[in-house]
Amino acid sequence: MTTPRTPDSTRRSERSRRAILDAALELVGETGYQKLTIEAIAARAGVGKQTIYRWWPSKASVLLDAFLALGEDAAQGEYELPDTGDLEADLKSVLRATVDELNSPVYDAPARALAAEGVVNAELGAQFVSLVLEPQLQLYVKRLRAAQEAGGADPGIDPRIALELLVGPLAHRWMLRTLPLTHEYADAVVELALRGIAPR
Repeated sequence: MTTPRTPDSTRRSERSRRAILDAALELVGETGYQKLTIEAIAARAGVGKQTIYRWWPSKASVLLDAFLALGEDAAQGEYELPDTGDLEADLKSVLRATVDELNSPVYDAPARALAAEGVVNAELGAQFVSLVLEPQLQLYVKRLRAAQEAGGADPGIDPRIALELLVGPLAHRWMLRTLPLTHEYADAVVELALRGIAPR
């Protein structure tokens, strides 16, 4: 006789979790964030509302986790900016990929929803910055520091300000509410824009 298998609750929970995250991404693309509800997510995922509330306190937190999972699936491991020794070519490659990502409906709707919600929800905004934006920005810092060490960028520049000159037009600095916006910062941006980051 064979012993009946005990259902694996871990696998069942993971299937439910993924179904919920997928449903949140699908629905925000179809209806927009304002019309997104826990009830709709539960119905699309085929789970009860209580299942969602057991893991997440709000639709915003569901969507944030769904967006993070989307990035993890795309990266399939730790991501680094390319370092071929040609800083210009490497940055063009990365920014082109960023444009493609921002233009993708898969990323566009949840990114816009989270950015907008983060403006009125300080806790979500801080999580969006720390979990989504900041890790990506640190990759630019690392690449620019490598360029400085290799003599491909002015060693006197601040890599943080330099990266903002690169990604600012795409990522919109207004989302980075945890960073100070001061006269000194504005002056440094102007000076850096005039000087460029090339070594002198």
